[in-house]
Amino acid sequence: MSLIACDTCGLVQRLPELPPGAAAECARCGAALIVQDGGSLARTAAFALAALMFYAPANLYPILRMEWYGAHSESTAWDGAVALFRQGQPVIAIIVFLASIVIPFLKLVTLFYLVATVKLGSTASRRQRLWMFRMLELIGPWAMLDVFVMSVLVALVKLGELATVLPGRGLFSFTAVAVLTIMASASFDPRMIWTPRDARP
Repeated sequence: MSLIACDTCGLVQRLPELPPGAAAECARCGAALIVQDGGSLARTAAFALAALMFYAPANLYPILRMEWYGAHSESTAWDGAVALFRQGQPVIAIIVFLASIVIPFLKLVTLFYLVATVKLGSTASRRQRLWMFRMLELIGPWAMLDVFVMSVLVALVKLGELATVLPGRGLFSFTAVAVLTIMASASFDPRMIWTPRDARP
């Protein structure tokens, strides 16, 4: 038997050991308390690895292609950050650089680290690893997808009458990295950090 508090209503209740694949609901509000899912680590690693495979083409190939009076130009996320910096907007350039390039890579590396340490059954620095996961959740909304959508919308609204904005070769990879990174973060169960190796399903 173990004590667990409901994240929704705060009720503390006793739960027996659950078999693999079983789930428990709160006696008061019916919210899910715990799900014995042994595939959390595998899914997290798979999504993170897939995102890492798309990371290079997402940053090497152009995301958007603009045609303007017969001329065309292509730009990557890095080109956009450099252009903003040269135009005298260093703050926006740094935000684009961090959100599009640095943060997604750090998220993937951190997820791999969490999966590896949990898989090996490491009991050291559990609080630090939990803090790292909470930081991932905190910076998640700032990574890639939001900046990408905003940049496309601004380009379409401001340039729609003067130029044609078309997707570039890196668009699919860029979107894939954003979506797969979100899925990897959502798949990781932070309770696995505290669960002994021999007690996992």
